[in-house]
Amino acid sequence: MESSNSKWMRSVLKLAGIYNLVWGGLVILFPNLVFDLLSMTRPNYPEIWQCVGMVVGVYGIGYWIAAQNPLQHWPIVLVGFLGKVFGPMGFAMALFKGTLPPKFGLLLVTNDFIWWVPFFLILKMKWETHQKILRGEA
Repeated sequence: MESSNSKWMRSVLKLAGIYNLVWGGLVILFPNLVFDLLSMTRPNYPEIWQCVGMVVGVYGIGYWIAAQNPLQHWPIVLVGFLGKVFGPMGFAMALFKGTLPPKFGLLLVTNDFIWWVPFFLILKMKWETHQKILRGEA
């Protein structure tokens, strides 16, 4: 029987996988869409933005795989978590330098911030499980 902890983790990672595949696919197919929606100047090299979409889509595949056994596949969750922390840091640097406008930060809400807590909790659960094994409690 699947525990309630395992169920929510699996669900979160499946949602993250679907979200990333859809978002990545849209960026690949329509590289100017985000810029047009935010009334920003289109990039000179949309192929670079399409590469971002490809990376995001690949993360989606990883999250889908991790959903099969979140604690076993914790390294995928860790890599995703780090990307979701470092991405906003990069945005903050670009905002400070004036190379990206504040409205571009709207993307961070669904691409990064909403995933921080669930990804952190999965990693925390893995850490706690590992500590129990080391103490001989599991």
